[in-house]
Amino acid sequence: MATEGFVEDGNLEAIISRIEQKSRKIESLLKQSKPVEALKTALEGSPLKTRDERCKSANWIVVHRAIMAIKDVDAMFSYLDPEYYDILMKYLYRGLATGDRPTCDQCLKIHEKLTEKAGLGCILRSLSDTVNTV
Repeated sequence: MATEGFVEDGNLEAIISRIEQKSRKIESLLKQSKPVEALKTALEGSPLKTRDERCKSANWIVVHRAIMAIKDVDAMFSYLDPEYYDILMKYLYRGLATGDRPTCDQCLKIHEKLTEKAGLGCILRSLSDTVNTV
């Protein structure tokens, strides 16, 4: 039986399938030099309400690929809608937790600009939300 608000185990294969489709779309966008669109696509439909680490890891790989493709962080925020800010912050913290130097450097650059743009509330919402985890 699933915990209230979380995805049941029977849906995990469908989630993985959607993540794989999303990954192919992101690769296509990156080949077209559309990193912000790739990031938006990566953040959309993130499997927030699953506790399955396989789903979370698969989606992190997709989001990480898009985050690392961002070259101009300032320009990114010209095109990234505020609706993505909180989920992006969650993934930035996941990236920082990896300890990988290039990932951490990129996440810190984006974190600085995101905090300037979205304010401290974005950080607080990301850290205090224990239901929607990445």
